[in-house]
Amino acid sequence: MFIDENETPESWWVSAVLQTIRAVVLVYDILSFPLHLVLQRPWRKRAMSRRIKARIVESTQDSVTVRSVATSCDLHLRLVRDNVTTMESMLRAAAARWQDRDCLGTRTVLSEEDEPQPNGRVFKKYNMGDYVWRSHSDVEREAGWFAAGLRDLGCQPKRNIAMFAETRAEWMIAAHGCFKQSIPVVTIYATLGDEAIAHGINETEVSTVITTHDLLPKFKKILAKTPKVDTIIFMEDQLKTTDREGFKTGIKIIAYKEVIEKGKQAKIEFIAPSPSDTAIVMYTSGSTGVPKGVVLSHRNMVATLKSFADGVPIFDGDMLMGFLPLAHVFELLAESLCVIAGVPIGYSSPLTMLDSSSKIMKGTKGDATILQPTCITTVPLIMDRISKGITDKVSRSGEFANAFFKWAYSYKQGWMKRGYDTPLLNKVVFKKISQLLGGKVRLMIGGGAPLAPDTHTQVRLCLCCDVIAGYGLTETTSSATIMDMQDRSTGRVGGPTTGTDIKLVNWEEGNYRVGNKPFPQGEIVIGGDSVAEGYYRNPEKSREEFIDVGGKRWFRSGDIGELHHDGCIKIIDRKKDLVKLQAGEYVSLGKVEAELKTCPIVENICVYGDSSKMYTVALLVPNPRHLAELAARIGLPEMDFDQLCQNNEVEKAVVKELADHARKCGLEKFEVPAAVKLCTEVWSPDMGLVTAAFKIKRKDIQERYKEDIKRMYAS
Repeated sequence: MFIDENETPESWWVSAVLQTIRAVVLVYDILSFPLHLVLQRPWRKRAMSRRIKARIVESTQDSVTVRSVATSCDLHLRLVRDNVTTMESMLRAAAARWQDRDCLGTRTVLSEEDEPQPNGRVFKKYNMGDYVWRSHSDVEREAGWFAAGLRDLGCQPKRNIAMFAETRAEWMIAAHGCFKQSIPVVTIYATLGDEAIAHGINETEVSTVITTHDLLPKFKKILAKTPKVDTIIFMEDQLKTTDREGFKTGIKIIAYKEVIEKGKQAKIEFIAPSPSDTAIVMYTSGSTGVPKGVVLSHRNMVATLKSFADGVPIFDGDMLMGFLPLAHVFELLAESLCVIAGVPIGYSSPLTMLDSSSKIMKGTKGDATILQPTCITTVPLIMDRISKGITDKVSRSGEFANAFFKWAYSYKQGWMKRGYDTPLLNKVVFKKISQLLGGKVRLMIGGGAPLAPDTHTQVRLCLCCDVIAGYGLTETTSSATIMDMQDRSTGRVGGPTTGTDIKLVNWEEGNYRVGNKPFPQGEIVIGGDSVAEGYYRNPEKSREEFIDVGGKRWFRSGDIGELHHDGCIKIIDRKKDLVKLQAGEYVSLGKVEAELKTCPIVENICVYGDSSKMYTVALLVPNPRHLAELAARIGLPEMDFDQLCQNNEVEKAVVKELADHARKCGLEKFEVPAAVKLCTEVWSPDMGLVTAAFKIKRKDIQERYKEDIKRMYAS
């Protein structure tokens, strides 16, 4: 959110009221300053923010290696003491320690009813009840029954099972059931297209697939491409009966609860895995080519669990709201950390999360209001939407409310930079915004992609909570770096997690060297026990990206990092994203996209650069409401969204809007797209234009819009 502190409201009365408020607040500041100084001790916050997070342990002409200075926390030491070496032993240890404490919560759906809208349309909405909880002992017992049920169905240890399901309690229990029988779980994003799903199932030679009521119908088509699949287990819907007809003959379709019942009757011993056994084959939704299966062992998973324990402070009374895909290793390990730490996890979805969510019936509260979570895992895309949602709401709230909020934002931002909080203003202004997520959120943990500094600042400031960003890849079991809780900076991803070494290696082609001033720069290479075993049945690609040196496994990330004085890393580029323009300037396409995504008119964007040209161009999915407002501002008559996207005047206005926004973000003139193509279709994983984690698939987008790219450069 870009706010000009000197911006003058149009109305004289708004200006007069704001001047009065400023005068009153100035007096309040002077009188209360000594009290805040003593109570808040800002000098300690500033010192804690600046303290060293990692030290250089090795330095050569070509590389520099850093390691965390943090010590192991109590939970990490307890994992070692309890001999937790696999995910199976983790759940046993959690159940033994926490027993009847709430573990996994599912909200009851009472009914689905028709709700008439003001425009006369009728939408289906949920009438929802309370959360129903399984204790830690319940989860462990149910996982055991599921494990026995799988074996009764003919599933064998060391033979892969595919999990193709949305995030819910049964996902976690089913996965742990597999771990109890040393069965590797192949995780496939619920948003992938049919081809990618079939590829993952066929490559891993899966015969049993675990899915959900909603996703089961997809297999009427997919089964034609997956000849080895003979059994599908589906997790039931709370209201609807599942149709098991119309599938390929010979396929067993079995309900999750039926597997549990089989397991209760079966007398089958558990076959516990060893640390080196495969826990997960996780299909990355790679931004280039077909998805790759990353082989993660139990050792990898537990290593990340320990580093997460050290990096994320957990308190008694915490509550996590789980809604990101469990098929993403970041969410799976974050939730696993909560299980072993005794923190309850209440499951939600974007359709029911907020009071205003699309499936929540009038008079019914969203999941966040009922659950009142203290911790949320999230990704930059969601934080960008929260940030834009706040900005939009403020801009539509009336002249005085808009002006007052902007003043309050700037006022709080100014004090936060000095190390202070503004408790009175939090209660008066920002409490209402934090109520959107239940009012108790103290920590948001972001991963998956770089978080724009402005989004980071706005979410931290408006939701009155800590926002920590981390960096990791599926290939490193999501562990690499994490921000320190006391770090007040933005735009960085923190220092190395405990147990992980981060090495910056010269990349001569991009002019990134460890000898660069003022900061060493280079490709990030990650080493430690969390580095994966390799790619599934792809030894050539594994040899290319994984290396073993000095008894340690390393992964070449392809990301370019910069090492700051306190041991923190800033992601500044990506090898595949760098384009050299005709005049010799280098443009980091990913960096430009990350900044331009914070512009209100941008829903999604892909920047393209041709080395034979002087400038970049952009393929842009616009926000319909903001696009209509922009068209009205430049005096165009009212027209529908498709017509706006094809209008030359609108295109030029969008280019200007991007240029103005880019200037505020500090982008260079040559980095700003000189032409845009406004895309009417929203890019989705089903279209193959973004990954399941909603990262853009650059090559696929460029191929789809190649004629438009030619046109933009021709003009």
